[in-house]
This record gives sequence, structure tokens and C-alpha cells, in this order.
Amino acid sequence: MTDGDSPSVDGEAIRKVVTETNYVTWRRQGGWNPLVVTRAEGSTFWDDRGKAYLDFSSQLMATNLGHGNPAVVAAIQNQAKQLAYAAPGFATEARARLSFALLEVLPSGLSRFFFSTSGTEANEAALKVARVATGRTKVVSRHRSYHGSTAASISVTGDPRRRPIEKVQKVPGTVFAPDCYCYRCPFGLTYPDCGVKCADYVDEMIEREGDVAAMILEPVVGTNGVIVPVPEYLPMIRKITKKHDVLLIADEVMTGWGRVGEWFGVDHWNVVPDILTTAKGITGAMVPLGLTATTQKLHETFTETYFPHGHTYEAHPLTLAPAVAAIGEYRRLDLIMKSRKDGEYLLRRLAEIGEKHPSVGEVRGLGLFAAVELVKDRASRTPFNTDDDKLAGRPLVAEKVAAAMLKEGVYCVAWISHLVIAPPLIITREGLDRGLEALDKALLVADAEIAPPPAT
Repeated sequence: MTDGDSPSVDGEAIRKVVTETNYVTWRRQGGWNPLVVTRAEGSTFWDDRGKAYLDFSSQLMATNLGHGNPAVVAAIQNQAKQLAYAAPGFATEARARLSFALLEVLPSGLSRFFFSTSGTEANEAALKVARVATGRTKVVSRHRSYHGSTAASISVTGDPRRRPIEKVQKVPGTVFAPDCYCYRCPFGLTYPDCGVKCADYVDEMIEREGDVAAMILEPVVGTNGVIVPVPEYLPMIRKITKKHDVLLIADEVMTGWGRVGEWFGVDHWNVVPDILTTAKGITGAMVPLGLTATTQKLHETFTETYFPHGHTYEAHPLTLAPAVAAIGEYRRLDLIMKSRKDGEYLLRRLAEIGEKHPSVGEVRGLGLFAAVELVKDRASRTPFNTDDDKLAGRPLVAEKVAAAMLKEGVYCVAWISHLVIAPPLIITREGLDRGLEALDKALLVADAEIAPPPAT
């Protein structure tokens, strides 16, 4: 095998070694035939045959700055030369600089930080902090949620990835609340006449459950549909959790770092959680870094109490320095405002495209974070596929649409019965139009899956 930049790279040899020696996440292992990616720049990546692909989902909703940002690359290089590793018990310049930078962008009041290497780990730490600090056990989560793959984080995950493992690896204490999902309201109500019942229900849940330490939620649901709450929802949840002295954990692994047109999703509703977790865009995904940010009050809980958490790579300097550079790039390129403006354009164009295709049930989103939900019947809102189809490895219509887009040179994430559109925040309008054109064409695949009405 040769260097990834070389046109003579042996893609088949790479694919063979990887598929014969590796596990791949969240799927049955048989039949995996991955694309071989050799390099990436900006909003584009290339395969072993030199074909270019527009990254229309920022890989896994992570490369917010695009690929290969020079300032972040330089920060990685410089830190590797200066201090590539230090144990968590030491203070480093990278640790201090990132701490200062975070104080300037996080919601006011979140001033104590624990650094890890993924969103999963960030949530694992948050759940442990919440339970130990309050002395309570239960956590309220939501059905359409994803919070990670480790024991506690998968236990508070509502989506189907929890089900295969929960019989043998489950942290007890999770209770699931309904989502603020107006397209499929769990109460069969219509906004605004509903009075935001999905939030009021949480009040009753906490009251009846007792022993609740925290509620964890994604301000905008991520992989499970980019579900944007109604304006009253998050403020109501914050009021309810305070009423019951329950901590609020905002999982901003996907919604942070400009993805939804603000630094963080909670900023849209002026809500300050007790704990905020994030990862992915904090370094533009160029190195793995997770963050658990808490209030000073929570930190004081552990002044004379043992803090029961840690790992070898906590506050790893090689992950912290590029985060400082990334924050600088979000500012220099004015990407928060760009995400907001381009997001308005994206949603307008998606709505236009959706009207043309009977397989599109709903288009929704915020900033450069959107979903196209596919249905086989608009009137009944019946999805093409279900959670059980995903777990059983059955063919999914959304994945067929994504495959058609890939043939056109546009990569887009599909999950069960919707597409997640989340391009790098640096994408040009021309890039957006190209991706939307590929989507428009690929949706014909889903349209063809709709059964014709019976003959009369």
C-alpha cells in the first residue's frame, strides 16, 4: 500500500485488510463493503480511484470546519512538537488556553470542565456527576435520543441501538419521556392547542417517579430525526427541572459549535443547563475531544467528596490545542452567522424539493442541520421502515436514496426512515445547490417505492 495521496493507492488491498480484521459500528458485520477514502479537503473527500464526493453530512455530523482546516492542522503539529502528552494530574498551557476560550463561548455559568475523548465519554461523566452530586438514581431521557455507547450513556439512549445490549449491560434508573415531535405527536395533539403537553408530562413523570437526579436531552434531536422543539418546550423543561431540583443535562455533541446557527443549541432558547456535553465540532473532528461542562455549584459538591471518574487521556494536550484553534476559526470565518443564513436557504430549498416528491413526509431543521423524513403514505405519515427493520438488517429505503446520492458524488447519512443533511459550515452556496440537486434526483428512488393506489 502507498500513501493515501497517491493515485496508485491499492484500494482493494486496503478494503480487504479492513473488512477482514475490523469491526464496524452499529450494523451486522456481514456484507460490509466500505468506500476507501484517501484524502479530504474543505467540503470534499476522495476515494481510492480519485472520485470526489461532496460531504453533505460532515461525515457523522462532525466536520463543522470542513476537512483539513490549516489553523487546526498547525495547532496539532505545534502541540505534538511541544508536548504530545501529559498525565491528567498536570496543568498545561493547552489546558489553560482552552479553558479561557470555553468561558467565552459557553452559556454563562458553565465554568468547570472535564475533558475526555468523545461525546459518549462526555455523557458518561455527566451522568456520573449528576447521580453522585444529587445522591439520586433515576434519569429522565427521551425515546428518540442517542447519548452514547458506554454502559450509562447507552442506558439513557432511546433509539434502537440500546435494545440489543440492554439485557446484558444496563445501568438501571432510566425513565423515558415523550419527544417534542409535532409531526408524530405521541399524544395525538396539535400545536399550539396542545399546550406543549410533552413538556407538562415531564413534570408529572418527575413527581411520580421520585429519586430523579437529572434529565438529559439533545436541544435538537440529532441522528433520530433532527427534531426541533417548539419555542416553549426547552424553557418549560428548564422551569420544571428547577422546580423539582433536578439537574438538566444538555447533550450538544451534534448541536454545538454553530451547527444550528448559535454556538450551542440551548442558546436559541436562552436556557442554561446544569451540565452541557459536547464533542465533534469542538475540534472540527480533526482530533477526538469530548467536554463535560458544569456549574461552579456542581463542582463544589466534590470539594470534600471523592470525584469517582477519570481516564488516561483526560485533558490530553494534543486534543486541547486544536480546540483553541477551532474556536478561533469559528470566529474568524463568522461561521455561526453563516450557519444561520445558509440554514434558512437550505430549509427553503428542501421544502421546495419536498413538495415535488410524494415520498417526503416532512422537512425540518435549524441552521445547517436538517432532516428529510420519508414516508410511503403522506396522509397516514407511515414510514417506509421501522426500528425493527434496522436491527434486522433489512433493506432501508432511506439507505437506497443515500446510495443513489453517493453515485452522484454526494455523501449523505441515512438513518432508518430519514436523511440527515448537515454539511460543513464552510460549504458554499454552489456546494449546497449541488447536494440538493443530487438529493432531488435520488428521491425518485423513494417515490418509486410507493405502491400505486388500487385500481377502481
